[in-house]
Amino acid sequence: MAVNEVTQDDQIIKTEYSEIMRKSYIDYAMSVIISRALPDVRDGLKPVQRRTLYDMYELGIRWDHPYRKSARIVGDTMGKYHPHGDSSIYDALVVMSQDFKKGMTLVDGHGNFGSIEGDGAAAMRYTEARLEKVTQETILADLDKDVVDFIPNFDETEKEPSVLPAKIPNLLINGSEGIAVGMATSMPPHNLCEVIDGVKAYIRNPKLTTEELMEYIPGPDFPTGGIVVNQNELLEIYETGTGKIKIRGRMELEKGKAGKNRLVITEIPYTMIGANISKFLTDVVALIDAKKTNDIVDISNQSSKEGIRIVLELKKDADVENLKNMLLKKTKLEDTFGVNMLAVADGRPETLGLKDIIRHHVDFQREIRTRKYRNLLQKELDKKEIQEGLIRACDVIDLIIEILRGSKDVKTAKGCLIEGNTEGINFKSRISKKMAEQLRFTERQADAILAMRLSKLIGLEIEALMKEHEETLANITEYKDILTNPKSMDRLIIKELDSYKKEYGRERRTAIENAAEVVFEEKKIPETEVMFLMDRFGYAKTVDWAVYDKNRETIDEENKYIFPVMNTGRVCLFTNTGQLHTLKVMDLPHGRIKDKGIPIDNVSNYSSSSETVVYACDLKEVIMQKLMFATKKSMLKHVYGTEFDVTKRSVAATGLNDGDEVIAVLPIIDERNIVLRTRDGVFLKFALDEIPLKKKGAAGVRGMKLSGSDEVTDVYLLKNGVEQTIDVNGRSLELNKLKLARRDTKGTKVRI
Repeated sequence: MAVNEVTQDDQIIKTEYSEIMRKSYIDYAMSVIISRALPDVRDGLKPVQRRTLYDMYELGIRWDHPYRKSARIVGDTMGKYHPHGDSSIYDALVVMSQDFKKGMTLVDGHGNFGSIEGDGAAAMRYTEARLEKVTQETILADLDKDVVDFIPNFDETEKEPSVLPAKIPNLLINGSEGIAVGMATSMPPHNLCEVIDGVKAYIRNPKLTTEELMEYIPGPDFPTGGIVVNQNELLEIYETGTGKIKIRGRMELEKGKAGKNRLVITEIPYTMIGANISKFLTDVVALIDAKKTNDIVDISNQSSKEGIRIVLELKKDADVENLKNMLLKKTKLEDTFGVNMLAVADGRPETLGLKDIIRHHVDFQREIRTRKYRNLLQKELDKKEIQEGLIRACDVIDLIIEILRGSKDVKTAKGCLIEGNTEGINFKSRISKKMAEQLRFTERQADAILAMRLSKLIGLEIEALMKEHEETLANITEYKDILTNPKSMDRLIIKELDSYKKEYGRERRTAIENAAEVVFEEKKIPETEVMFLMDRFGYAKTVDWAVYDKNRETIDEENKYIFPVMNTGRVCLFTNTGQLHTLKVMDLPHGRIKDKGIPIDNVSNYSSSSETVVYACDLKEVIMQKLMFATKKSMLKHVYGTEFDVTKRSVAATGLNDGDEVIAVLPIIDERNIVLRTRDGVFLKFALDEIPLKKKGAAGVRGMKLSGSDEVTDVYLLKNGVEQTIDVNGRSLELNKLKLARRDTKGTKVRI
């Protein structure tokens, strides 16, 4: 479909809707990728982080200044540079201050900035912040020296840096996470000392391979510590920029009293920070409840500002190694960190390897220092010009004073100093006039001479001027050497990196090794028969056979489904929506008759809000039988029970037409006939053999022709020679005496 698009020249151009939508979506996607979600490889920052740090720099919230309210920082950043809502800015500010997320915090937070256990930061009106010293010295330094380009902000009322002049590879040190349109970045943090050593090695030898670089940067260094256990896979990850890093928590065994020990978790995987710590505790409790282990007596979280400390109290003679393996296998204590080193490089998103990131960083360092020393050199050259003019002026100061006293205005005196023009100037002698005609100061020198104070003629001041001139000449020589000699610039970069390493470096926290795959053998639980109980509200539990036998009358009255099942087995739940949900008996609480049980929603995919159980049975019993399905629209079929021997927790047990639902699932043993009963009192009796055998996904065949909105409400299976009586309007009806008809007929309305 075409649409008329009006251009700026008021020309109407016919364009396809699809083309406009495609262009608009691509523009939107690139805006999100470049301007929101992905970090720049040069400074390792997303736009919101860069703008927040620059705003703090502009506001003067330095590391040696008082803290300022976070709300002030957020409001100023949003008003000037980032008009995308205050929550994204405050979230960025909070994350940059959390030492459990960042390898090197960039913001010094004061107040409640959240915790490693997932507690959120306090509202921005309560917290305060300022820049870290390392941020000022390594990320924001030299912004006043025109080392990066400044671009207009969103409304072109301010200027903001397109990138910050980071002097360390912040992308590697702090890592990054972000979700864009159709792509995402996930980069682990690294150790500052190791990264600096890797950069220095690359500067000295750009031909280093990734494997050689990894001698300096062996792998990630997570702020939460832990152990990376797939060292052999790291080379491929750092070459391609993608892969999975396996991390384990660190466990220590502490001796307790009376032969009882404690298993203490002192470090956790980086992926476990936040809500996953409480989930870990819940998972351990679930393992205990499910009797996967009997070695844990108690569990407590004793973590504090000093670090992680999750304590598992063990029983005497506990199998510690097997317990460790179970925790690694069954919980998030061993997890994977998905690596996708995606960043904006040269204005476009690119997946980068370790060497690529370092190469981009070194190129950026050379670029910003070239701009810095080019500007410094120009300033020194300008200073040299003025100094040479003042030194020369001191040698002929009497002549200059005579020119100034003899001139009628500044313009005349300046003309004489620059061009030797003596017209309109009164001299004491012809010699002075002749000397003045030979003066050739530059315009900048002339301005400096005219602005010079008489105090500058003091001997000490002249000596200071000469010394300053020598320093200027030395600076010019140094700056020219840096700009013209690549080795000199590289030495300067390495020297600065060494100073940062010395001041801000720290020991590695994460160990890197090759560990064997965790092998955990579950202790076999003795198989016993228990009674499955489920009431009409969907609460289920198991009890011992003896408990049921002793309280049979009460249990039968309170529960809808009651049948024996093995404690290692599974229970099938067929619902009115045609679904089969299975649940493990081990997931159900086992105990006293007074216990309420657990909602089956919690241990299966069953939804009590949209489904109703129409039949429940032991899976072993189901497999050995043939089941008959009946729906309210009179669709019938037989299915072999083996169809339902599946590993999935939920499968479709039967196909249903629109508006239909299952009303009965009945096992077939030795029954011969079936009776269908409708809401309007119509009955139809026919042979079970007329119902075909179908697969579980089939809808079946029609059992009875229904009139109008009538529907089937009850299904009865009859055995030969066994009388079966039901109540109809208060009177008994013997189903065996109904006339045998054919399937798919109208049936007979029974009047008693």
